[in-house]
Amino acid sequence: MKYWLALLRVSGVGCRTFLKILEHCSPEEVFSQSAAALAALGIRNNVIKGIQTPDWAAVDKDLNWLSQENHHLLTLDNPFYPQQLKEISDPPPLLFLRGQKQLLSSPQVAIVGSRNPSTEGRRIAFDFAYSLANQGFTISSGLALGIDACSHEGALKATGNTIAVAGTGLDRIYPAAHKQLATEIVTHGAMISEFPPGTNAIASNFPRRNRIISGLCLGLLVVEAAKKSGSLISARLALEQNRDVFAIPGSIYNPLARGCNGLIREGAKLVETTDDILHELNQYNQQHSISKSVNNQSELDLAQQNLLNLIMFSPTSVDILVEESGYSAEIISSMLLILELQGYISAAPGGGYLRIK
Repeated sequence: MKYWLALLRVSGVGCRTFLKILEHCSPEEVFSQSAAALAALGIRNNVIKGIQTPDWAAVDKDLNWLSQENHHLLTLDNPFYPQQLKEISDPPPLLFLRGQKQLLSSPQVAIVGSRNPSTEGRRIAFDFAYSLANQGFTISSGLALGIDACSHEGALKATGNTIAVAGTGLDRIYPAAHKQLATEIVTHGAMISEFPPGTNAIASNFPRRNRIISGLCLGLLVVEAAKKSGSLISARLALEQNRDVFAIPGSIYNPLARGCNGLIREGAKLVETTDDILHELNQYNQQHSISKSVNNQSELDLAQQNLLNLIMFSPTSVDILVEESGYSAEIISSMLLILELQGYISAAPGGGYLRIK
């Protein structure tokens, strides 16, 4: 882990350089490479000098942060690293996380929009998040003022799951006014960032943050956005990543509706109710089966119910189930067989399992 952190801390090693290095060697191996070998990989001289003189003091600070309760680091090869995010062109090599790491692989709808929304926009974001969370979706957003905050709050009100993707290190909250909201998100969901502890709010970090929001989700909903809104960056990133993009239409006289209306004109799906999203994602029946199956779980014993709750609607590996449940692989295998025979889960390619009701 320390070598991943050391490489992240090298000045000039951005996401793409990090991924290029991983194609040829592990983070540990890179620090034993000669300058000539690194140059042969196309690494610039100033970056090579940084690799040859790693900042171990900064790494120690990162490790100290990670030693705290409920603080995690997911490297690209970690079983909890979400497959959905791996599919984008430039996935972050590391994700710092506070909260429930298994949520990253849950089915997500991202909700974004204006930092200065109308009263109606706030209500729409809250209501859509509340309804989608009740249907079993995790609501992801960026913890910003306005629509982002309302989306997180709607999911929390529904006692659902929500993920905040930060544009800073997780040892600081931006904006500071959302300190209490961030605490609730960590308690009932997760906060993640590709930026190490100590990273301040820098304007260039937020477009990078947006690609993670869109990369994690199945679909992205834009509630209110002006013509030059940062939310439109998220929407275009989502389209590039082959995610569904939804937009709430608005009055031609409302400047906060122009971004959404423009997205619809360019092919985003016009949305009036959450059913529009559920049908478009082709998960309406599956998500309804989440709530309908709750009462039927009485036929399972407590251990089986607990294991079922750890299995996502996307492939979940046995290694994750062993780590999260505390049960041995043998016990889990017998419970998985029961759950599969009763129609709660099905085997997935690669040896994992996914929940089907």
